Amino acid sequence: MENKRNYYIAIALSVLIVLGWQFFYMNPRLEAQRKAELATKAQQQTQQVQPTTQAPTGEAVNGAAPSSGQTAPTTLTHDQSIAKTSSSRVLIDTPALLGSINLEGARLDDLRLKAYHETVDKSSPIITLFSPADTKDGYFTELGYVGSDATGTVPGPSTVWTLSSGSKLTETTPVTLSYTNDKGITFTRTISVDERYMFTVTDKIANAGQAPVSLSSYGRVTRYNKPTTPSAYVLHEGFIGVIGDDGLVETKYTATEKEAVNPAKATGGWLGITDKYWAATIVPPQSTAYDAHFSHFADGQPRYQADYKQDAVTVAPGQSQELKSLVFAGAKEVPVIDRYETSYSIPRFDRLIDWGWFYFITKPMFKLMDFFFRYFGNFGVAILCTTIVVKALFFPLASKQYASMANMKRMQPKMEELKAKFGDDRMGLQQATMQLYKEEKINPIAGCWPVLLQIPIFFSLYKVIYITIEMRHAPFFGWIQDLSAPDPTSIVNLFGLLPFTAPTILHLGVWPLIMGVTMFLQMRMNPTPPDPTQAMIFNWMPLVFMFMLASFPAGLVIYWAWNNTLSVIQQSIIMKRHGVKVELFDNLKGLFKRKPAPSK
Repeated sequence: MENKRNYYIAIALSVLIVLGWQFFYMNPRLEAQRKAELATKAQQQTQQVQPTTQAPTGEAVNGAAPSSGQTAPTTLTHDQSIAKTSSSRVLIDTPALLGSINLEGARLDDLRLKAYHETVDKSSPIITLFSPADTKDGYFTELGYVGSDATGTVPGPSTVWTLSSGSKLTETTPVTLSYTNDKGITFTRTISVDERYMFTVTDKIANAGQAPVSLSSYGRVTRYNKPTTPSAYVLHEGFIGVIGDDGLVETKYTATEKEAVNPAKATGGWLGITDKYWAATIVPPQSTAYDAHFSHFADGQPRYQADYKQDAVTVAPGQSQELKSLVFAGAKEVPVIDRYETSYSIPRFDRLIDWGWFYFITKPMFKLMDFFFRYFGNFGVAILCTTIVVKALFFPLASKQYASMANMKRMQPKMEELKAKFGDDRMGLQQATMQLYKEEKINPIAGCWPVLLQIPIFFSLYKVIYITIEMRHAPFFGWIQDLSAPDPTSIVNLFGLLPFTAPTILHLGVWPLIMGVTMFLQMRMNPTPPDPTQAMIFNWMPLVFMFMLASFPAGLVIYWAWNNTLSVIQQSIIMKRHGVKVELFDNLKGLFKRKPAPSK
């Protein structure tokens, strides 16, 4: 009994820890996220110009100045339209992207995603990915060169390029920019883009001088601000890259605020900055070695920067050299990312999406879900179908689990006889119990393995729903218009009938209630434990999980409710097959049956 008591206390403490984590960690983060979104909307509405510190346009890359004679703007603005009119630009217009290229620095600093809106409302503004350097939300990608006295001025942040051909960058019409310096070196840059999010930048360096010149290319992704939404422990946001022998490198923003991260020198790979749903990365020329840095600069305008500087290339007199780079800037759509990895031979580019430790389970889980989505056209239905497939795959293990439970239940009378026979003789009772298990061919641990094996499945499904952009703003039926967000209804305000918003800590929607009911029914499939402590945990567990999952993505709660329902059906069938009585209805009757008053 003492061992049992310790076991139940451990369970109760575990539940309290989970509840504490939910109430004191997750709920405050959700509240902070809501306030941050409101603040962002308020800033967008003000659209006012405010003076501040200088914005960087010519900061060092790996300790070397990209070019000389650079100037920095003296003000930052909230309004992108004001910043854009101050420079010459080339329009970008594709099925997926809308924006422009700044001819000063040939910088990609104005980019919006046509297919994605800020909220579920289709009339809300589309997502802005890149913003000019002289705006408060500056975020841009830039490619340039580091030269020497022999090379003269080479393209950098302040270089004004000339548009040589093309008037608008589309998926079918590239544009060509050119720049010739005082040493007779001509840089010709051709920029093309596909129908989604990949830019191809091809530079031709022609040396018309009398002496060979050596110069290094650089690239950087720079942003001023971290995402406004609080980060989550299950998701990486910040610097990312696949760099030489270091392989996949993931660095949080906060880590670079303390110290710059300098991966080993590498040839090939890619690097950039990733958010939950969006990313900006550069794939350098793959045949030349480079040094990479993930940094935070506090001088002037604070900023985060992922950059690289390649080893110098030499261009002989009368000769030319061609360098090809790729820039990904857009939404992290799984099929698109996978296609880029294959078609451009980008090493491990699919890890731009944070599939997590259970990568080998998480990604196939998404593929299965995506298959059902393409057939039914609804990710909620796809979750239900995926649950059925998972239950089918685990059916042999579940059969063993429920069979073990049925056999244990069948042995209950004999177990009670042994307890009465041995009394306080624990050693004798344990030996007799093990002998009984051996005679009846029962493995008491067999019922635990299926549960343990399904934990990675559950976590992988949670990752899929939480991180994949395909789930963002994906509707189910009725009031669920975003499977990646919590159920918006709340029992506190009678599901919207009362005119106020429920506090986050008390938020409890319809689907968490449904999940709690299904969990309650599943637990009632077995007899109520005789021990009072165990019975209390048995009764309160569904309520605890209802509140715990109330702030989880609705898609995950729907999965859990549906999984519980299938488990009840499955367990009923298996128990009948083993000749064991299904306790559900008797337990429900006993729960509501009125206890007789104590005799006087």
